[in-house]
Amino acid sequence: MRIGIDLGGTKIEGIILDQAGVVVEKIRIPTPAQEYKQILDAITVVVSGLQSRAASRLSVGIGTPGCLSLTSNTIKNCNLISLNGRTLKTDIEAQLGYDIRLENDANCFALSEAHHGAGTGAQSVFGAILGTGTGGGVVINQELLTGPNSIAGEWGHNPVPSSVIQLMEDERKCYCGRFNCIETVLSGSGMTQTHKERSKQSLSAMEIAKAAASDASARGTLEVYCAQLAQCLSTVVNLLDPDVIVLGGGLSNIPLLYERVPALMSDYVFTDAMTTRLLPPSFGDASGARGAACLWPAR
Repeated sequence: MRIGIDLGGTKIEGIILDQAGVVVEKIRIPTPAQEYKQILDAITVVVSGLQSRAASRLSVGIGTPGCLSLTSNTIKNCNLISLNGRTLKTDIEAQLGYDIRLENDANCFALSEAHHGAGTGAQSVFGAILGTGTGGGVVINQELLTGPNSIAGEWGHNPVPSSVIQLMEDERKCYCGRFNCIETVLSGSGMTQTHKERSKQSLSAMEIAKAAASDASARGTLEVYCAQLAQCLSTVVNLLDPDVIVLGGGLSNIPLLYERVPALMSDYVFTDAMTTRLLPPSFGDASGARGAACLWPAR
């Protein structure tokens, strides 16, 4: 039995996960306004509430946007701005009185799907988040790969391939300060920008996906997005050659991606017959808390 916490921009979800990967308890509360002490206190409340439902103290894993710098022990690259530069792990441990494990939320997603979800039984899994941002995580033999800089899997801040730039009207500045990061194309806002360039209409990604059934312009944008996704994922396959790629985030709910992208990838992957599987997630937005629990071994 393990506790997993998913710290998101709108909610904090905590679960108790048993050895078989079944959620036996759950607490979900809104994330407080972006005030560090309030967020810290809210996490502590959720953890303590779950601990009170267990017969003995359970291990605690926490998934958060951004990642923990190994040199400064502070949070970096986080879209919950108040966490950046803060010693979140140390501060949580001080309030709880025991050690926890803390990891990037995309890594937790990948770990969840590798242990109990779409990637179960695979030797290597790449979890690709397509949502507000574009992140990723790498799991090898059910062990998370993080790297000395804590950025393994952060494909969203690689530059888009030159073949993708040909499908773009203008350069796109990323929030990280660089131009033409993969995130500027494959995130929800990236799809919105592509559709606006093509049709002069401002629609959200999910509005585009819904309209595609009857609107040729929206369908065309989805086809362009599939081509862009295929080319960007091909760089992942050429580098890591994973058994399975699991898509997460809101855009993972678009069925056309699984129909079109694998075939389109074949033109860019350095092999004659690609066997990497592209799969939807088993747990959706529940994967964050589940993966955070899996930061500790089952017991």
